[in-house]
Amino acid sequence: MKKINRLIFALSIAFAIFYNVSCKSNPVSPSEEQVEKTPDYTQEDVKKAEIERINMLLQTDPVQGLWRSVLLNDPENIEYASNYLRDVALASNEHKEYDKLYKEYNSLVTAGFKDKAEKIISRQELDSLYFQNIPGFGKSGNTGKKDSVSEYVDGTVTIWVDLGFKVQNGMGYADRVIGSGFFIDDRGYIITNHHVIADIVNPKYEGYGRVYIKLAHDEETRIPAKVIGWDAVHDLALLKTEVTPPYVFTLGASNNLKVGDKIYCIGSPLGLESTLTSGVVSSTDRKLFTTGSVMQIDAAINSGNSGGPCVDSNGKVQAIVFAGVLQHQGLNFAIPVEYLKQDLPFLYYGGKRGVAWVGGFGKTYRYGKTPAGLEIYYVTPGSPLARAGLKEKDVITAIDGKKVTSLETLQAIMRDYVPGMIVNCNYKTEDGTHKEALLYLNERPKYPGYTVYQSDIAANSFYPLFGIKMANTSTIFKNQYIITEVMKGSTADESGFSENDPITVAKTQFSDEKNALFCEFLIKRRVKGYLEVSVGVGTMLDSTYYF
Repeated sequence: MKKINRLIFALSIAFAIFYNVSCKSNPVSPSEEQVEKTPDYTQEDVKKAEIERINMLLQTDPVQGLWRSVLLNDPENIEYASNYLRDVALASNEHKEYDKLYKEYNSLVTAGFKDKAEKIISRQELDSLYFQNIPGFGKSGNTGKKDSVSEYVDGTVTIWVDLGFKVQNGMGYADRVIGSGFFIDDRGYIITNHHVIADIVNPKYEGYGRVYIKLAHDEETRIPAKVIGWDAVHDLALLKTEVTPPYVFTLGASNNLKVGDKIYCIGSPLGLESTLTSGVVSSTDRKLFTTGSVMQIDAAINSGNSGGPCVDSNGKVQAIVFAGVLQHQGLNFAIPVEYLKQDLPFLYYGGKRGVAWVGGFGKTYRYGKTPAGLEIYYVTPGSPLARAGLKEKDVITAIDGKKVTSLETLQAIMRDYVPGMIVNCNYKTEDGTHKEALLYLNERPKYPGYTVYQSDIAANSFYPLFGIKMANTSTIFKNQYIITEVMKGSTADESGFSENDPITVAKTQFSDEKNALFCEFLIKRRVKGYLEVSVGVGTMLDSTYYF
């Protein structure tokens, strides 16, 4: 329930910090010499160094090693790397590590070595083994017949996270988190929100912590539960408990829901177990996640509802409650069930579910008014996009044969992947040439904008960060520029910046969590007769436009 409030109030709080806390140091962007360049493999020393790097990578990340050998385009090295990954995949198959095999097999096929992959295992057999035990996958749910909506509460649970005691003002208090969850499998698998169990899986948390559940009609018995997998970006988690569920939910398809459709939410608001509320879908496209949209609902939601199911009149789960704005009744949000269905394989195989990232920043490309791809506005130096040769103004049109018509479709496609895989990218260059490239999927940084700032000179990185392209105007004063372009709808655009304005970057500071950047600009606006004014501008270091 806290997540949406942090999203809404983050900038206002951050600005308060910026203007009330002294700046201890100004972070410095790398110089042009420090920015990682795309290797020129025509140079023999560069090629030799890359082969050495690939051979080291094969020991720790054989998929990336194969990808880089393909980029190098050295036949001998490609053959060695593909055989190495094949042998790794063989070992994964022998040890029945089907999650690893799935990534290795698909990467071999995508890189052009289908014959080597199929000698290990057939596609049909791999899919059967990989998906066969995943909870909620291809199963009907509903272990018992239910006659009314009120009986769906049997499939829900209250989740208690016991964090021991905390001391405030010299007194000890029980430190607990209460949330909701629901059964998706008769083996005792439960879905909830990541933020409900976040402390348990946080490697920096040093305290005591255990997870329990309470069944809907047994408020006294605490049943131990184990966290299996979690996805912090999409706020989902999979738990396992050793009980036979009285009811198992079926996962629906929320893309069939329309604004105005009736829905029901079940959870434990304020610790009141088995509370059922009803409402309608208010919107299906709220941009609260950085990698997708969520649903807005008007059913009553309070603290403790997090992780509960949002069902239709047939009892099918269409969304998972995750947030509400406490100050505004009826303004609540839920995660579409499609995100959960895409997450389940990765959650089931355990641990943190990383989100794929290739180092780009872009927006939907339109041919006239028709969405026709994803236009790249910026490429992070050293990223998979940069190494594969994609550039600003290229338009991505497909990933692994799946058509990309917009930023949203790319995000939906990429949710089917995890870091450590290779995908095939079709794109169109600025001159209209159609090309293909292999992309290795890195893990999305917690705050991509911070990675951008650390990887590139300010004149370049300020385009995705603030929406301004700049050119240096002094060889002596490196912080003096002239604005060459302003991105429409960007922070700079909304702040009144315009092309050809002289500008000086006077002060920069990150927030403590590195999730926001604040800059003080000295700008001479042409529209104001070149009168120099000081302008403070802040920007969040994550947004839906990073991919």
